[in-house]
Amino acid sequence: MSVTVIFFLVSAYLLGSIPNAVWYGRIFFGIDVREHGSGNAGATNMLRTFGNKAGFVVFFLDFLKGFIATKLPDWFSLCDKIDLINYQMMFAVCAVIGHMLPVFAQFKGGKGIAVLFAGVFAMDYRVALICISFFILFVAVTKFISVGSMIGSCISPFVVGFLYNWREYGFMAFCAAIGVMVVHTHRKNIRRLIAGNENKFTFSKKGSQ
Repeated sequence: MSVTVIFFLVSAYLLGSIPNAVWYGRIFFGIDVREHGSGNAGATNMLRTFGNKAGFVVFFLDFLKGFIATKLPDWFSLCDKIDLINYQMMFAVCAVIGHMLPVFAQFKGGKGIAVLFAGVFAMDYRVALICISFFILFVAVTKFISVGSMIGSCISPFVVGFLYNWREYGFMAFCAAIGVMVVHTHRKNIRRLIAGNENKFTFSKKGSQ
């Protein structure tokens, strides 16, 4: 692996480390979102703590950093077309690690759902759109964002398999790892679901600026 590729991988991590939720909460509300709600620095906790606008803005910014990080090997011609998707997976992982363990926010970040979604979207928008459709469906039916997130991520390797005739093994394995990771990071949500005290999703007007 060349020094140039390593430089850009580090750049992807640093890009992922931008703590949009933390900075947005501090700038507009004078509050660290990690001290409220679920304690995660992500769009869902922003929405519940500060309202719809804050949640959607942070989701967009987190999506943007994941998308840009995953597109770096293509935009800067770091590899040939044959290896492109493998490089994109590496860069997406670095961005997600940055989001979960941000160097700019004491290594305490979010779950990385928006960043993961952006990475998959950058690799193949069809996979991302199908998974987000399942996410929306299950959130609409159950009212639980956590359920939608886990279902949407866990079906992703099957979506890749279907679209690529079960031949893109690396991409399928990557998506399977995403599913495992998302379920793992939602352990507390699973316990709350079993106990019957998981927070349901509702549009909120809290925190209007």
